[in-house]
Amino acid sequence: MESRLKPMDAEQLRENAHMMVDFIADYYKNLESFPVLSQVKPNYLCELLPDSAPQRPESLQDILKDVHEKIIPGVTHWQSPNYFAYYPCNSSIAGFLGEMLSAGFNIVGFSWIASPAATELETIVLDWVAKMLKLPNQFLSSGLGGGVIQGTASEAVLVALLAARDKILRRVGKECLNQLIVYASDQAHSALQKACQIAGIYPENLRLLKAEPSSSYALASDLLSEAIANDFSSGLIPFFLCATVGTTSSAAVDPLSDLGKIATARDVWFHVDAAYAGSACICPEYRHCINGVEEADSFGMNAHKWLLTNFDCSLLWVKDRSALIQSLSTNPEFLKNKASQEKAVTDFKDWQIPLGRRFRSLKLWMVLRMYGQENLQNYIRNHINLAKQFEQLVQSDSRFEVMAPRTFSLVCFRLIPPSNHEDNGYKLNYSLMDAINTGGKIFLSHTVLSGKFVLRFAVGAPLTEEKHVREAWKVLQKQADALLGDI
Repeated sequence: MESRLKPMDAEQLRENAHMMVDFIADYYKNLESFPVLSQVKPNYLCELLPDSAPQRPESLQDILKDVHEKIIPGVTHWQSPNYFAYYPCNSSIAGFLGEMLSAGFNIVGFSWIASPAATELETIVLDWVAKMLKLPNQFLSSGLGGGVIQGTASEAVLVALLAARDKILRRVGKECLNQLIVYASDQAHSALQKACQIAGIYPENLRLLKAEPSSSYALASDLLSEAIANDFSSGLIPFFLCATVGTTSSAAVDPLSDLGKIATARDVWFHVDAAYAGSACICPEYRHCINGVEEADSFGMNAHKWLLTNFDCSLLWVKDRSALIQSLSTNPEFLKNKASQEKAVTDFKDWQIPLGRRFRSLKLWMVLRMYGQENLQNYIRNHINLAKQFEQLVQSDSRFEVMAPRTFSLVCFRLIPPSNHEDNGYKLNYSLMDAINTGGKIFLSHTVLSGKFVLRFAVGAPLTEEKHVREAWKVLQKQADALLGDI
């Protein structure tokens, strides 16, 4: 029977939404039955779907049948309890409900007047999280700074870089753009490199300073101090430092206090990227990882990584919101209104790259209220304890070695190659990872540390329990047996 779905009808919404919620609930109920990493070949979907849109309406039942049969096989299941790759991307019941409410309102909250609640709730919940993290008062909306939700940490570092760039150019002149220098560890996320490309910073003006195993892959302050001094003496202009709390490769923590003092003394904008590990810092026992944040000009973390808030929800705080606004503000006639003109309100369009923005604070607000700080802290602690257990399993097998200190819920390890192995274990560990991911039971990703191919085991999916960690270890041991037996 042909569907006659109206653009918006309350009863049709109720009927179809119930059907969709049932579908999603069943998906989660059966999540462990799917291979974690999609096993399809490139362009598989082109062979399964028509090459043009339908002329006539189709029913939701038929569409969901296609989702089950054609879309799900091409999905890599980030919410699977056997997902241990990259870093987590959390979802939760509260997050879903917040997304549903946001979709229901479907507002575009670029300015206060576009939907006052969207701006004001965002301001409030960013202050809530700042207080959970015990950030300095300068980052609260009651002062000169404040918080804003960006799409990703990549956007957060970009807007911070743009604000810093324009701030320094107002002082030294736009003609000095090619003299501006950016600093970070070579373990910093590649988003910084992309931000520099967008901001017009010359590639050779990005200093990625080598982080050594001796410093647990953190950026050494003496290395930074020397690099800045050399650039100053060469007539260059150091202006931006990006430190990381929880690097992608090994979850290393840069020494914020030492780095921040150097940045402050040299009048360099200090940005802290805590995209992954910032969530852990709501736990008092991990707050020391961001000691020194009082020296920072901006601080970012992803609530959508490890704080049960569905993607996308990247939190950015700045000490001086005027720096963002001066860099990113536009004021066309069609957006002018009394509240904005009187500067009585915040317009978040001036704190980000795009004009449009979703009502993302709803889901974060609902997560904070429906779980509460204590449950969120215990959620983080549970994942860290599971990572400790996995680390102990690795250490109990002499064929494996841990490759970096574990601070949070990431374990970096590898299968030790036989002494006669030519490539220092690169092919061996690549083969181990490939065999595991092809098998589909679990999904791991990798990095390279000190020239060695390293497997990453990141615990953080909402449904992961001890049994999943132990089963993952059995899968690893079984594949290791097979690989070493063939050598």
